[in-house]
Order: sequence, then C-alpha cells, then structure tokens
Amino acid sequence: MFICNLKVNGNKLGKILLGLLFVAILIITAIVCYRVLGNNFFKTNDAIKTEDVQKLNVNNYTNVLKAVHENTDQYVGQKIKFSGFVYRMIDFTQTQFVLGRNMVISSDFQTVVVGFLCEFEEAMKYEDNSWIEIEGKITKGNYHGEMPILQIEKIQKIEKPSEEYVYPPDDSFVTTSTSVY
Repeated sequence: MFICNLKVNGNKLGKILLGLLFVAILIITAIVCYRVLGNNFFKTNDAIKTEDVQKLNVNNYTNVLKAVHENTDQYVGQKIKFSGFVYRMIDFTQTQFVLGRNMVISSDFQTVVVGFLCEFEEAMKYEDNSWIEIEGKITKGNYHGEMPILQIEKIQKIEKPSEEYVYPPDDSFVTTSTSVY
C-alpha cells in the first residue's frame, strides 16, 4: 500500500486564491468599462484621415450632416464628396451657396432644405437649383454663428439623381471618425 502525505498551508492557499480573485475582478471591471464607455472614449481626433475622401449618399447624408454640425472640431480637415442642388439665401456672399437636399419631414411628403454651406470662388457660375457634385474640405467658419463650411476643391454639374430626397437622421447612427461614411 502506498500512502501520499500532502501538507497544504491554508494561509498561503488563501492568499493565492484572494490574489486570483482580485485579478479576475480587475479584468471583468476593465471589460465592463470598455463596453460601457465605448470605443469613442479611447479615440482621438488623430484617427481622422484627412487625405481620404468620404462619400455621402442618401442613406447617410442627414446623419453625417447632423454629426458634423454637432461636433465640427472633430471633422475639420475631413474631405467629403456628395451631390445636391445649389441653394442660396439672400444674405450669402458671391462665393457662398448651400449644396442642399430636400429632407422629408412628414408623412404627407413635406420637405425642408438641408445641406452644407459651401464656399467657392466661382460659385456664381452655378445657377440656383442646378445639380452638382462637389468634393471639399470641412472647415470652421461663421454664418450667424460658428458652423462647418465646405471649401470646395472639385465641382462638376450632374443630372438630377433618381433619389433626390433624404430622410431625418436615425438613432442608430454612431458618431465616429471611421463609421461616419
């Protein structure tokens, strides 16, 4: 018959188990904090790649418009490309217009014009309600208060698209520098 005698020190075993429990609690707390605070907490403005051109479409147009207006500093320097119609207000300068879209605001198809204020030296070459596609850089400017203004770098006339209307921003849109577009 073989007998094995194993002596366990209860004091050391308790300390080891307590240490392992403490490490497990730290790991679980870190995971919960990361998920609650989300990825945006750990990102900085450095994540925006200003050399990339982000394309807007009818599905993300108002979400992007809302995000840029609410967090202008985060998007300054970002290049975007989209299409719309030329829309002017009476107090615009010769170099300004809104590149707009009609946003449907009710079930009976009432609309309101939404868009980015744009600046372009040759803006007067483009008539009101003409459809154009632009590529521009988001800057911070002033029009009845601080707001984002697109400095147009490329512009071309286009035909009126088949999908000309946009819809209000949805709640599922998450404002980040990489998922905006």
